[in-house]
Amino acid sequence: MSRILLVEDNPANLELMSYLLGSFGYLAATATDGGAGMDAARDGAFDLIVCDVHMPGIDGYELARRLKADPALRTIPLVAVTALAMVGDRDKVLAAGFDGYIAKPIDPETFVRQVEAYLCLEKRKAVTARDNLASSARPPTAVRQTILVVDNLPVHLELARGILEPHGYRVLTAEGVADALALAREQPCDLILSDVCMAGETGYDLIKAVKADPRLRDTPFVFLTSTMTDEKARAAGLALGASRFLFRPIEPEALLAEIVACLRDVGKV
Repeated sequence: MSRILLVEDNPANLELMSYLLGSFGYLAATATDGGAGMDAARDGAFDLIVCDVHMPGIDGYELARRLKADPALRTIPLVAVTALAMVGDRDKVLAAGFDGYIAKPIDPETFVRQVEAYLCLEKRKAVTARDNLASSARPPTAVRQTILVVDNLPVHLELARGILEPHGYRVLTAEGVADALALAREQPCDLILSDVCMAGETGYDLIKAVKADPRLRDTPFVFLTSTMTDEKARAAGLALGASRFLFRPIEPEALLAEIVACLRDVGKV
């Protein structure tokens, strides 16, 4: 099995990249800073290292210098994943020792193929895995149910899309309460999956509005949060009518199971 090391200090980005690579048959190890990335590279036999550029402490440039200076590690392909977008940034990244460059925000539809371009042919798995996923994970019908995902962070929206769409769900996304309500009223959905803390109004405001609307009140509502992670917050969400109150990070299989259970409770499965 091909082994890929991901070095990234943003937990949401790290989770998304790990999930996408794992979905296509790759073993993804992770490190949250350059120092931990260097230690992991020395301890494990990796076929590829994917690294952010801007990190606290040892940044991607310094990590690239150290990796390329180490005779045992210098031949491992090293790919930068970064939001740098100024003229000359790509040349600077390549001059630092990186073998390639993938721009942020990553596209879940193309990320694995972009990464694979830096693996030798015998190490690539996505074509076979993608075919298997299409035949085994997707349902016979084109679309199962529609899920509205609400979060003010685009990376969380993309992560949810990357988890749900391969399993046949139609995913709608909104970055705030007003947009979510407008979308839910315009395009009926089978379940709402929402963060709690967002800019302006919160997920609690959203569920209150949903439960007050006769057209929406029966829609299962699930909270998924990485900030309100205590039992008091969970109790508050459930008291407002949420079917589930889940804490991030959560394994994709666990999230899918919770969604199926909610849909089953209301006879939509």
